[in-house]
Amino acid sequence: MSNHYNTDQLKEVAGGDEDFMGVVAQAFLEEIPPDLEALQEAIDNDNRELAYQFAHKMKPNIEMFGIAVLKDITHIESWTKTSKNRSHIEEELENVVTTLHQVFKELKTDFDL
Repeated sequence: MSNHYNTDQLKEVAGGDEDFMGVVAQAFLEEIPPDLEALQEAIDNDNRELAYQFAHKMKPNIEMFGIAVLKDITHIESWTKTSKNRSHIEEELENVVTTLHQVFKELKTDFDL
């Protein structure tokens, strides 16, 4: 397994069912990449309401796979409720994007997807 995600919580939910875990990994790979792209676009367009919605939508999946960007996603959510400019979340957004792209590769390899 990888060091960018872990399956401890997923294993608990799945009761060790490897097929179910594969289905959840596949769903993650279908849902999160377009959500991540939409989050980036919303931030680029300073559409804070939409940015909040996508950040919030991604949180349960990120938590399920134990991906260490939950704090960054929460920070982005908080930013959407402020008038601060985008520079206040650049580092967090970059970390989320970089980490999730690595997780996408690892999930495809680890679950043979």
